[in-house]
Amino acid sequence: MALTLAEKILQEHIVPQACKETQFTKGSPIERGKDIAIKIDQTLTQDATGTMTYLQFETIGIPRVKTELSVSYVDHNTLQTDFKNMDDHRYLQSVAAKYGLYFSRPGNGICHQVHLECFGQPGKTLLGSDSHTPTGGGIGMIAIGAGGLDVAVAMGGGAFHLAMPKIFGVKLTGTLKKGVGAKDIILEVLRRETVKGGTLAIYEYFGSGVESLTVPQRATITNMGAELGATCSIFPSDQKTKKFLEAMGRGSSWKELKADEGASYDKVIEINLDLLEPLAACPHNPDVIKSIKSLEGQPVTQVVIGSCTNSSLDDLESVAAIVKGKHIAPGVEAGIAPGSRATLMMAEKAGILGDLIRAGFRILESACGPCIGQGFAPNSQGVTLRTFNRNFKGRSGTADANVYLVSPETAAASAVSGVFTSAKELQYEDQAYKGGIRQSLLDGGDQRLSSQDILEAALDRGMVIAPLSESEAAKVEILRGPNIKPCPACREYKPSLSLPVALKAGDNVSTDDIMPAGAKMLPLRSNIPEISKFTLTRLDPEFYNRAEKSGFADCIVVGGENYGQGSSREHAALGPMYLGVRAILTKSFARIHKANLINYGIIPLNFKNPADYDLIKQGDTLVLSNIEEALTTGCDFKIEANGKTILAPNDLSERSRAILKLGGLAKYTKAGLN
Repeated sequence: MALTLAEKILQEHIVPQACKETQFTKGSPIERGKDIAIKIDQTLTQDATGTMTYLQFETIGIPRVKTELSVSYVDHNTLQTDFKNMDDHRYLQSVAAKYGLYFSRPGNGICHQVHLECFGQPGKTLLGSDSHTPTGGGIGMIAIGAGGLDVAVAMGGGAFHLAMPKIFGVKLTGTLKKGVGAKDIILEVLRRETVKGGTLAIYEYFGSGVESLTVPQRATITNMGAELGATCSIFPSDQKTKKFLEAMGRGSSWKELKADEGASYDKVIEINLDLLEPLAACPHNPDVIKSIKSLEGQPVTQVVIGSCTNSSLDDLESVAAIVKGKHIAPGVEAGIAPGSRATLMMAEKAGILGDLIRAGFRILESACGPCIGQGFAPNSQGVTLRTFNRNFKGRSGTADANVYLVSPETAAASAVSGVFTSAKELQYEDQAYKGGIRQSLLDGGDQRLSSQDILEAALDRGMVIAPLSESEAAKVEILRGPNIKPCPACREYKPSLSLPVALKAGDNVSTDDIMPAGAKMLPLRSNIPEISKFTLTRLDPEFYNRAEKSGFADCIVVGGENYGQGSSREHAALGPMYLGVRAILTKSFARIHKANLINYGIIPLNFKNPADYDLIKQGDTLVLSNIEEALTTGCDFKIEANGKTILAPNDLSERSRAILKLGGLAKYTKAGLN
């Protein structure tokens, strides 16, 4: 039977003994929604989530990681205003040395960009403690974002469990026109599908239009598949992939991968690239899509190019082509953050960096920076155009800023004009569009950057520390700063609970709303008691104070659709757990957040009848009377609220129910279960 590419890779990685609930036959489709368990080949962490991941890994008691390859990156918390962030970096480096991981040092670049350049392999599975791990799908990987505890278990050799996703096909035809970017493709998908359209789904790209896209362009699309709520996104591994890997000095990693002829998708979305126009995601969600044409002429005060979505050499060359010989408009402040040290070196060699500096761009560190509110915040009530992947309110560091997500081409055109401007309307010599450095990644060079220049930059691994031998690793002492605190244990399981409603929230609550990012909070990621003080305070500034006043007594949170969208940060589960949240009742959850709640012993509940949401108000007491029965037999949960019984369908797998009964994934793992 013909299979999609995603199905083929998943089937190659199935761990049958770990998914007892699901019967499958190799070569036949797996029933959608059934629990499956897959072997993880590679893992990645970044420093904002990594410290907690490795604290958990230490408790598992395994002397060395069991994956083929694991990498610890430092790219988030690089703003070092006191000792906390650098203490974390030293801890992460010592853990990598102790347990057999690669360590990518601060300044080496953003984890997803560097992993694509240095480590990613077609056909492999990658699990990362960052929601944009699906970037690896740009070279044909099944790359999935998850909570840090799931990644710790995978590093210990445990399988990763998930519900078998639906496979949505995206058929691309035609070719992008000058001034239209790969970012516009994923914005068009978001326009059609929304931020919850991809929940429990994989987006698989195919069609003649795929052949025209470079690996960095494909990675832009798979990166922002996270904003669809998707499990991951994937492109075939073809000759473009081969040439990219060869240019990175890793041609031996390539193999051809594609869907079988006649493969069937759960649905197919068709996009003609010939007809695609420049788009923008408008405040304050990635699926609020408008055309640049409809926004043209509106003033812009800031432009930032970078993030794991659009910081490749392709992107920088496109920007340089547009701004060359021009200057940033007087009313605009502009910054650019290359995605990796290798990209920065290639841009310097090709003269691109000089073009950007002469145009007036401020060159920022090769790190996440402004994307997570770590510097370069916009002005109050500012209009900032960013090539990033998220524009949640306040994420930029400025509470009342209006953040638009656009392509590098649109960002560059708007930076020099001072207003929303489509690059399609400009006269400029775009070597990237014509195959300049993009083509040099394919056939060996142009007049500015030779294939040897690219190879030298790609193979310069001075900022990556390779794993030590086992004998050397045994001598390593793990370094712990005073801000690094143990991960709090989950609360003890109770067969029934009487829970006051501590907060009632609306739709699309993001992990930024639950546990904010930014320069103030990020250094506290290693200290749950301290960072918990910011839990849900964006939605209710008094949330922590009320929890503290109650003695962190058991409580419940009620939400609307797509609760927990956004980041993979497990702190959005750890903080509520620490403050006493025992269950969350919503209309629907985002995938990673729901998994994180289960991992930390918080029961995720959905309204069977969404209209019941209106029956509950903050301060009510909800009684969960049949937890024991529901977790044992799989029957629906019953919630008594204001004299009425509200039903919550029990969609939890047998394994998830067992994790909740034992009091979280850590206890489940220590009990020798998988």
